[in-house]
Amino acid sequence: MVRAIFPGTFDPIHLGHMDIASRAARLFDEVVMAVYDKPLKSLLFSPEERISLVREAFQDNPKIRVTGYSGLTIDFAHKMDAQVIVRGLRVFSDFEFEFRMALANQRLAKDIETIALITAEQHTFLSSSTVREIATLNGDVSSMVPAHVKKALQAKVLNMGEHSPPNSLRD
Repeated sequence: MVRAIFPGTFDPIHLGHMDIASRAARLFDEVVMAVYDKPLKSLLFSPEERISLVREAFQDNPKIRVTGYSGLTIDFAHKMDAQVIVRGLRVFSDFEFEFRMALANQRLAKDIETIALITAEQHTFLSSSTVREIATLNGDVSSMVPAHVKKALQAKVLNMGEHSPPNSLRD
């Protein structure tokens, strides 16, 4: 059995993440969506909220499992008995970052491979930070995230109290 992990903050999960995970599930016996709990960037959703959103996104795919983690990704991969780390590449600038990270992980654990999947063309512009910014500025994110994530963004933006309810997030 070949198990892969797909680590990320998924704040929030978007269609680009889902595309990479679904394609990885065709290649590997199991894909563990590894939701990182404490990245060095500000987040909109708590770890529990992000895990819940990712779980709902893949509830119909038995080959994709979701869990949270902290610490080094490579340590988590060993803990999960994963042989592969899956990463997505959107644009050329992603390559440089992912290349350096893959080399560092290779130095730490030669037994775990990093596989990079090129995102589908329609998702090249997508990033979680772009989705968050558009949502908080009253933009329509319905073509970028699943419906349950759009609803969660709506609730989060309303709770922020800084903006009136975005028309694009209303049902």
